[in-house]
Amino acid sequence: MTAAPVLDDTAPAPTPARARTVRPLLSELRRGVGPWAGAALALTVSIAMYGKADYIDGWQSRWGEATSLLRTAGLLLGGPLAVAAGCWQGGRERRRGTGELWASTARTPLRRAAVAAAPAALWPALGHLLAATGCLLATWPYVSAGRPDLLLVLADAVALAALGTLGFVAGRVIPWRLTAPLLAAATYVVLGFPAYGNTPWQWLDPAMAHSYNWDKAVWWFAPASVVWTGGLAATAFLAYAARRRTLALPPLAAACAAAVLIGTGNGGQGPWRADTAAARLVCDDGTPQVCVTAVDSRLLPQVSAALADLNGALRGVPGAPVRWTDGPRPAGPDEASLPTPAFESLRGRLRDPGAYAHGAVQYLFSDSCEDQDYEHPGWARASEVNSAVIQWLAPSAAYEPVLTDRSRADLARLKTKSPAERRAYLARYLAADLCDAEEVPVP
Repeated sequence: MTAAPVLDDTAPAPTPARARTVRPLLSELRRGVGPWAGAALALTVSIAMYGKADYIDGWQSRWGEATSLLRTAGLLLGGPLAVAAGCWQGGRERRRGTGELWASTARTPLRRAAVAAAPAALWPALGHLLAATGCLLATWPYVSAGRPDLLLVLADAVALAALGTLGFVAGRVIPWRLTAPLLAAATYVVLGFPAYGNTPWQWLDPAMAHSYNWDKAVWWFAPASVVWTGGLAATAFLAYAARRRTLALPPLAAACAAAVLIGTGNGGQGPWRADTAAARLVCDDGTPQVCVTAVDSRLLPQVSAALADLNGALRGVPGAPVRWTDGPRPAGPDEASLPTPAFESLRGRLRDPGAYAHGAVQYLFSDSCEDQDYEHPGWARASEVNSAVIQWLAPSAAYEPVLTDRSRADLARLKTKSPAERRAYLARYLAADLCDAEEVPVP
């Protein structure tokens, strides 16, 4: 009689296909150059942003400035790093002499390459997203209105993943140890060169920054950028790793279509349009009235306070502006332009209210004198009077040393006038043609 077979309960169960894919991927992501590349990129972007935080037009004043600088720092500085790390990752098997061992596994060449390339693509993108998250959180307490364009931040992360993938392919194809540093240097040049042009096609460069002010990206720019950079990387990767090279054609076609859209869309004006909500004026109830755009509305009380003494001197004077304005539209006949508050502030505070008021007076008395004869014998004297009037209306310690002796004498005479005499002189000065040296009244 034949004995019944004994079942071995200790035999391992078959490994699911998903586990056979996920486990090697997680193992690859935890080791090698990938984590170091992500950390280095996050640190590089964070240091670059921190170094720009105290500039006059600090990026913490507006969402647009923050995302624009993140794009430049992430791609122009992080892009070469991502390419070099990807290239080094791509040459790993060649350096270790394990290429034949990997080729003997049951996985397809495309699957093996995808697992090996994952750290080169994912870690730089994650490093950039980590740095971007920290910078956006540091911006949030100080902005006035609007919201960050998170789609553009994600598009930048995809561009870094694409650069890492392209570097990986280069490391597999070019068996040379100097490939990584040379490719990083070439990437920096390629990403930086379009900034010196002025065509809509320059926005194919993912490192291009835009001075937002009162603009925003068209809705399709971020998705098109993802398809453009991701399509190029997918094309190169599939052309290298896939058995059927024709698989590289669909992503190549998609990348070309996205490039045409970026270069010719929006009427060929580039992927930016006016943001009417950001440019909307927000005004106080003073006289003259002070108005700033919605993106700087948080600074309006400080701007009003900085201009309080100046407005007191101008109030009721014939020819004085009835409103101070800022924004993309030109000032009207009864208006005067203001310096953009965001560019004179740091983390939600005006740096120097006195200097801001001084700049406003300079804007008030500035004029484009196209036919001005600067060789006219009276022009130097008119310029000295102008300097004295500006310093009188908005004193600035930084401006005092540049005054000439005659300007200081004019300033002293203005200070000794009675209130009625000052208002009468200011009315004559505002009514004068400042482009005609002979019309400028001397105190």
